[in-house]
Formats: sequence, structure tokens, C-alpha cells
Amino acid sequence: MALDIFDQNDFKEKVAKKSFRKEDIFKDGHFTITDIKQAVKNPNRANIFVNGKYRFSLDIFQLTQLNVKIGAKFSEDEILNLEQQSEFGKLYALGLNYCLMRPHSEKEISDYLWKKTLNRKLRNKKTGEFYEKKGVSKVSAEQALQRLIEKGYVDDFKFAKFWIENRNQRKGSSIKKLKSELFSKGVSDEIIEQILASSKRNDSEEIQKIIAKKAKKYADEKKLVAYLARQGFSYDEIKRALSKDEF
Repeated sequence: MALDIFDQNDFKEKVAKKSFRKEDIFKDGHFTITDIKQAVKNPNRANIFVNGKYRFSLDIFQLTQLNVKIGAKFSEDEILNLEQQSEFGKLYALGLNYCLMRPHSEKEISDYLWKKTLNRKLRNKKTGEFYEKKGVSKVSAEQALQRLIEKGYVDDFKFAKFWIENRNQRKGSSIKKLKSELFSKGVSDEIIEQILASSKRNDSEEIQKIIAKKAKKYADEKKLVAYLARQGFSYDEIKRALSKDEF
């Protein structure tokens, strides 16, 4: 059966504890899918049994895409590839859910997926003993990121536009602070300038918006000035805004 075999060096380290034994291989030298059962915790995934033993799980789309069915036979490399695809599928689902919470920049998603590659020290709830849970492979994390980008769930231009519009609606913010926030999230200077150039916002209106909202909370002018400075406005901009008749 023809499958695209990925670079296995990184992934093989992650599955070292699942090393193949002679008794796991049928006489014809292949690994056979002997059963497929719906996963209990996630009904959108299926548990795959190889030569009578549980081996990995796949989502329902992967089952069809990879032609995994009862009776199908695979080589050792193909089984390793299927295990990597299993890991990729889980990561992609996690990344997708993260994206659907709110738009994220490519750097944010990359950082989120990268954390999944790190080993974690966990505690067994029943025994109280600590154990180390191996992180996922870097190959799977990179594949999940690229798929999210390909599907349009990760787009720095759309993210930057959302970020600026959200700031306009929730509270005022200086252009300087917006640039700093977007830059810290990995958005390029080119995209930042492009979005800001197309927006109708300006610092004069934004600072007045903030003063109108925060004047009661910061009745002391010094505290209000300090707050406005933290939003990225210059001292001159603040003094001009506060000197207006309405303030």
C-alpha cells in the first residue's frame, strides 16, 4: 500500500517505547489492522488495533484519507507514518480549537503547538506518583501549523485587523502601543503599517475616548496622566488632550 513516508528520525525517538517485536509481525512481514472501534472520550476518533492490540487512533477523515480499514496490511514504516498522522491529527484539532477561541497570530499558534513538544512532569491521580509525559514530535507540530495556515485559520493580516478593530471597540489605544502589541505577537512591520494606514483611527480621538471613560476612575490628574502614558501616548499629546475645555 502506497503512503507518503515522512522523515522519521524525530518521530522514531518518540515511539521508541513502542518498538516492534517479532510476534507483532505476521508471517508475511506486514502489520494488519485487526479492529477499529469508536473512541469513548472523542466519538470523532477511532481506536486502531494492529495485530490484535491497540496501537493508535485516527479521526474519521483520516480513516478514509489513509485507507485504514480492517484487514488492511502495512509495513513497519507505514505503521510509523500512521502513528505520526495520529499525532498530527490530535495536534491539528487542538490548534483549531485554539484558533476558534479568537484569531491568533502565526507566532501565537506556533508557540502554543511548540509547548506540546516539551516533556511534562505529571502526577498520577490514583497513586500520587509523578511521571514524565513525552512531548509530541516537532514534525507533527510543524505539520499542524502549516495545515492551519493553508486552511486560512492562521493569517497575520486578518489577525492584525481583528486586533486593531477590537482595541477600537473595547478601549482606546495609541498607535505606538498597537504597534508594540502586534510586533510582540510576531506580526511583520509591513502588515502592521498596511493595516494602520487603512484604518480611520488617530491618536487625538483615541486619547479623548480614553479620558472620557477613565476620568472618574482617575480623578487625580497625575494618575490619569500616568495611565495615558502607559497606553503609549506622549506627554505632549496628553497635555493637549487634558487642556481642552471639555476636560
